[in-house]
Amino acid sequence: MPQKSLPKPTPWTAWLLRRTDQATVAVLVAIALAATVGWWISQGGLQGRMIEIDRADSCTAEFNVDLNEADWPELVQLPGVGETLARRIVESRRTDGPFLDHEDLIRVHGIGPKTLERVRPYLRPMSECGSLAGQSYLTRSPPAD
Repeated sequence: MPQKSLPKPTPWTAWLLRRTDQATVAVLVAIALAATVGWWISQGGLQGRMIEIDRADSCTAEFNVDLNEADWPELVQLPGVGETLARRIVESRRTDGPFLDHEDLIRVHGIGPKTLERVRPYLRPMSECGSLAGQSYLTRSPPAD
């Protein structure tokens, strides 16, 4: 049986693009480069300013805290309330019961009228009759930690 010989190794460039394919790719790259430069110039690249970013109107995030539900990390976000004061608010709520209105916040050591007025815009409104979901605050036991 005749033994088949292995094909001769082809030169390295044999598997690359043919000369006409290389020319086509070069023309396409040149067109893309010219289009990119044209776009850059039209966007003000020659004047030293690149693309102007449209500035959106500033918007404010509404941040409301429920005094009877928030944990101390949430309360720390209030202006003038640090970690210690936030922990005191949670402890007061646990030991003395829930807050019936925003004025009850003054019972916490370290909160006075000025601090209360500073945080009032960020406090969620309290229910009018002292109840939440049909349960009276006065009869509800403090949450256990």
